[in-house]
Amino acid sequence: MVLRFVLSFWIVFAFAVSLHAAEQQQIAALLKREIVGPVLPLAEVQRYCEEKVPKMPKVELAAEWEAEAARLRAAVLEKIVYRGGAAKWRNAKTKVEWLDTIEGGPGYSIKKLRYEALPGLWIPALLYEPEKLAGRVPAVLNVNGHTALGKQYPAKQLRCINQAKRGMLALNVEWLGMGQLRSSGNNHARMNQLDLCGTSGLAPFYLCMKRGLDVLLSLENTDPDRVAMTGLSGGGWQTIILSSLDTRVKLANPVAGYSSFRTRARHFKDLGDSEQTPNDLATLVDYTHLTAMMAPRPTLLTYNSKDDCCFESGYAMKPLTAAAMPAFRLFGKQDALRTHVNDDPGTHNYEVDNRQAFYRALGDFFFAGDDKFNRKEIPSEKEVKSEKDLAVELPEGNEDFHTLALALCKQLPREPKLPAEKTAAVKWQRDRRTALGKLVRAKPFKVGALKTETEKLGDVTVNFWRLQMDGDWTLPATEFVPAESKKTAIVAADAGRASVAAHVARLLASGHRVIAVDPFYFGESKISQKAFLFAVLVAGVGDRPLGLQASQLAAVARWTTAEHQSAPVTLVAVGPRSSTFTLIAAGLEEKAVAGVELHESLATLKEVIEKDWTVSQTPELFCFGLLEAFDLKQLAATVAPRPVSFIAPSDRAKQELAGLATWYRTLGSNFRPLGSAP
Repeated sequence: MVLRFVLSFWIVFAFAVSLHAAEQQQIAALLKREIVGPVLPLAEVQRYCEEKVPKMPKVELAAEWEAEAARLRAAVLEKIVYRGGAAKWRNAKTKVEWLDTIEGGPGYSIKKLRYEALPGLWIPALLYEPEKLAGRVPAVLNVNGHTALGKQYPAKQLRCINQAKRGMLALNVEWLGMGQLRSSGNNHARMNQLDLCGTSGLAPFYLCMKRGLDVLLSLENTDPDRVAMTGLSGGGWQTIILSSLDTRVKLANPVAGYSSFRTRARHFKDLGDSEQTPNDLATLVDYTHLTAMMAPRPTLLTYNSKDDCCFESGYAMKPLTAAAMPAFRLFGKQDALRTHVNDDPGTHNYEVDNRQAFYRALGDFFFAGDDKFNRKEIPSEKEVKSEKDLAVELPEGNEDFHTLALALCKQLPREPKLPAEKTAAVKWQRDRRTALGKLVRAKPFKVGALKTETEKLGDVTVNFWRLQMDGDWTLPATEFVPAESKKTAIVAADAGRASVAAHVARLLASGHRVIAVDPFYFGESKISQKAFLFAVLVAGVGDRPLGLQASQLAAVARWTTAEHQSAPVTLVAVGPRSSTFTLIAAGLEEKAVAGVELHESLATLKEVIEKDWTVSQTPELFCFGLLEAFDLKQLAATVAPRPVSFIAPSDRAKQELAGLATWYRTLGSNFRPLGSAP
């Protein structure tokens, strides 16, 4: 009898489980149904970014452009390059240590040195010095791009050798992440770890260049009126950045190094690494502006006709010259803006044809009237050195992006304590919500909803929605409406809405109407090509992916409460990234959001840095200055006394979020956020 009962129980249980599994499979199939498709998210982010890129101002006098260029230089340096914690590095004295000298070739030697870009971050460099130096001579800052060979790159060596053989000083500096500085900690996608801490990740790049220029100008034989800068690819980017912002550079030759932000939105291989698209740069200038800011100083734009990397001449060059030539014309210096297109080999290169174009520019502007100046390449291939020959000793524990960020994050957020008295707590919440909205660049989106289809799942009605946010963004949403429901939950997940069938089934079983949605960058809203680079571009034009996601989620909450005249909704997030923007959405939207349920949340934003994540993995989590002002504890505190449930928190979370229950009591609630059941 007992055995019969046990067998009956397990048969019934197994049948119930199979029904539940079947229901989840049906829900999963509905969640996977395409609503917006792969083309629209890409088209929307392209248009959105393009429209925000500033256009060149119209000026009619040289003095007007001179004043405008000076204003832009000051603004970019203050608001972008030396932003936040990087300001303390700006006026530090350039430390230089000269090491041994090695034999170069006929007529020159190579001096090894290292200089400190910022405290603890040393840059190896080589000075190619003519043997017979008399008086002041031209000098060139030579930078390199994305090559593992770094300063040892043969084409770069030949360039420096040829400069020295013409009686010039040539400084060959290493670039972060390349050559001797090639390490995971210097990977360019890790500069954003500094951004999260409220310290410009662009600053180390800029200081690497600026301090190199300082070294070059400190040499007794350098003629300050004849200082040039040149480089290929990332070196071309460095050249236009430093030369446009530092007028001590008198001649610039960026080679295949950049294009307009508008060009990049349409030519994906131009999008570029984080340093090329720093936060908010395109709220002040485009690369068109930077090119025009060279006027009237000689500028040679070199591009390659068949470039297999980026910045092909056919599309990249014209927008730059069209924008910059009017500025040069104001000064009567049309000839100072020059272009060179390489056809042989035409690929991504700084080989002999491109080098000779540079020598011609040097001859015309630095050696004008000197008939003896050689504009042809002086064959020097036998003098190219090995990596070992050119190695410069560096101190142990040389800083990098990651070690700098680790040190910074230990002291963050700046104001970690929550007020213990209710009046102060209420004021804190009001002030911090305002600050949070500004920090993430929150948007008051209004939703235009289009129902694309409807079908039935038993007694549940399933609606498929396109939710348009002010005409800028379109979010796919799958809505499950039971026959009777008094509660609403909105679900978002790192793996997209297609992954949340189990959560939808659970919420339906507890009487919720459920809306599963894919905000910017997630699920069906994922950008189909160069996704993280477009997310970086969104930040470059002045928005924050994290703020877009939070604002979109808050807008969905407002829409559904208004659409159904319903009570405020519960936001459910699955994954560390979705949990972060969901928490922010709840903090910003007081009326339409009743509470938050977080699954797999981070314990602290410091984990982003401690786990050594990069912007290519989690672009929205590198919101500039977020950790400086808020950790997850402070974000949760903006939501209280509405419930914030951290489901199955880790031991680290319990430690980091300790005190939240006390905060709830301060605001008159006994809710306990840690480990609350869903």
